[in-house]
Amino acid sequence: MTTSTAARVGTVPLWIEGGPAASRGTRTGEVTSAATGRVVRTVPCANAADVDAAVAAAAAAFPAWRATPALRRARILTRFRELVERDQKAIAASISEEHGKVFLDAMGEVQRGIEVIEFACGAPHLLKGDYSDSVGRGVDAHSRREPVGVCAGITPFNFPAMVPLWMFPVALVCGNTFILKPSEKDPSASVLLAGLLKEAGLPDGVFGVIHGDREAVDAILAHPGIHAVSFVGSTPIARHVYTTAAAAGKRVQALGGAKNHAVVMPDADIASTADALIGAAYGSAGERCMAISAVVAVGEVADPLVVRLAELSRNLAIGPSMADGMDMGPLVTAAHRDRVRGYIEAGEREGARLVVDGRGLKIPQHEGGFFLGPTLFDHVRADMTIYRDEIFGPVLVVLRVKTLDEAIDLVNRNPYGNGTAIFTNSGGAAQKFEEQVEIGMVGINVPIPVPMAFYAFGGWKQSLFGDLHVYGPEGIRFYTRLKAVTSRWPKGDAPPTGFIMPTLG
Repeated sequence: MTTSTAARVGTVPLWIEGGPAASRGTRTGEVTSAATGRVVRTVPCANAADVDAAVAAAAAAFPAWRATPALRRARILTRFRELVERDQKAIAASISEEHGKVFLDAMGEVQRGIEVIEFACGAPHLLKGDYSDSVGRGVDAHSRREPVGVCAGITPFNFPAMVPLWMFPVALVCGNTFILKPSEKDPSASVLLAGLLKEAGLPDGVFGVIHGDREAVDAILAHPGIHAVSFVGSTPIARHVYTTAAAAGKRVQALGGAKNHAVVMPDADIASTADALIGAAYGSAGERCMAISAVVAVGEVADPLVVRLAELSRNLAIGPSMADGMDMGPLVTAAHRDRVRGYIEAGEREGARLVVDGRGLKIPQHEGGFFLGPTLFDHVRADMTIYRDEIFGPVLVVLRVKTLDEAIDLVNRNPYGNGTAIFTNSGGAAQKFEEQVEIGMVGINVPIPVPMAFYAFGGWKQSLFGDLHVYGPEGIRFYTRLKAVTSRWPKGDAPPTGFIMPTLG
């Protein structure tokens, strides 16, 4: 970052003690417009001192926030939900500019986040403990759910509003304080949300935002004042977050990468299935952890399905994210676009049939943007790089098998276990798939089966490190600790204390 560039654009601030704050460090990064390639603002790369300051503010605010009745905490979140709805278009516009997803897709992202806020507003019901009277002679028992303390969330670039909203509303309603470390590639939405929390009446220090790269992440993982860490990102980093934070004694949920399969049976309707797969594969330029990136065509459905997918992909409207009528925008950065191009080249080298090649796409007046067209491969094998790796771009691969059993075996042998779907008109095939597939989220004629906020989001195998999924009842469990209380109030006839193991019967 040059001095002249920094002088021309604004800086996205940190958020500490209820307001914008400057970093104590000197390093900065560039935030670009994905559609033009131009630098639109700078972002500070926080250091350990910044993390210390955010943790100190959160720790100081924790006792009063924990003591705030859950209903009052929920009322603040109810007001926050109203404000997010009020400013939904502004938040979506910032996402479209920095990330590159089309505006309506960004609006949908914010809406799915709003649904988690709505769930959190009703969470006091889920914070109730259990009670049993007379578990022994004059002895009662009850349980309490209590907050963990200062929590942190480390979130990815692909959903700069939705994924943070999966985490902090649930953490806050449980009585925790929270520090968010969003992606430095598209950080503006996080500060917009922080401002709305303050407007909603959240006390200063309860919520903070720290920007930056690995230095900030490692400071969070090592900090003794942080008690729980939530993460969403790639599998290698999820594994690092989990092992490092768990070794430091923290509670951790770390969601990793994915290779989501869609199994298409011979009885599936080709037209509606292809329409669903195109949106699931190329929406948000494939930069979704739940994107369908591998189609498993069973039997004779393969040839007509590939023909239809190719036709649809060639006719997608691709351009700047804020333009009307766009189906797909650019990728988030030039480096990521070039990485995806490298996978397309690898697919050619390894012998897959390149049906549609998106590398030649040019958008007039946006030559500096990070665009890459939809790409479709056929006759892909399980040993090819384009199948093994999470590409995270607009690349769809088709594998061919003869039976549903082969398809299920292929899905189950993949090391990822995030999401999957089956397209069929057979209830028996759907039921068999649902029962036998080893994946955390399953769709039946639904290509992207992201659960509603009152369920929970999370995968299996190398897509999740930790025991609990995010949001929903699982989120309540993650952000609280269970305390069991056994009580007796002596009445004068209490038995004498003995030196044997106490029993309550």
